[in-house]
Amino acid sequence: MKNFWLSLCVLWIPASAIVLHAQVNPYKDGTPGVTGYRSEVLAEVMIQENKFERLADAIPADKYSWRPTPDARSVAEVFLHVATANYNLYKLVGTPPPAGIDIQKLEKSTSDKAKVIATLKDSYAHGRKAITAMPDTDLEKSFDWFGGKNTERGVLIFIVRHGAEHLGQSIAYARMIGVVPPWTDDFKKPQKQEAPAKPKQ
Repeated sequence: MKNFWLSLCVLWIPASAIVLHAQVNPYKDGTPGVTGYRSEVLAEVMIQENKFERLADAIPADKYSWRPTPDARSVAEVFLHVATANYNLYKLVGTPPPAGIDIQKLEKSTSDKAKVIATLKDSYAHGRKAITAMPDTDLEKSFDWFGGKNTERGVLIFIVRHGAEHLGQSIAYARMIGVVPPWTDDFKKPQKQEAPAKPKQ
């Protein structure tokens, strides 16, 4: 009996690990405390965050300094560039970076895998907090933007678009170094196993 429960525990550990790394689905599970347009943006940000974290986890630590050409960002620098943008851009919708974050130096601050992933996670937590905190009445607030005008609604679109651009870059980097994005198997249908052929009588 003791062996039976031990076997169950051993089976349960990998299963729980898989759940922790599964694709998030805010369209099904919701975005607590946020509704309307901000909820739609937050859903996209949450999915993007999940993909970044899973990809960052899948890339080996010794590849974090890899870059496709000498003048391109490294793997670590791409992830930290996204983190920098998360800290920098959300100040435009009312949430400044936390004290102690050096925006100017963050992108090149480390190539240590654990530190890069922690920074990326913290930056997305900052972004989710910013979207949740901003009132809907601020969405139409306008300000100067690259020689023209934009609104806080438009800034949220830009933030999602910017992150998506660099997620695509990170996917390309991963494939170039032989890493398959881990979510590619999320929605594959299980293969039906054919019944063994009956022996001829």
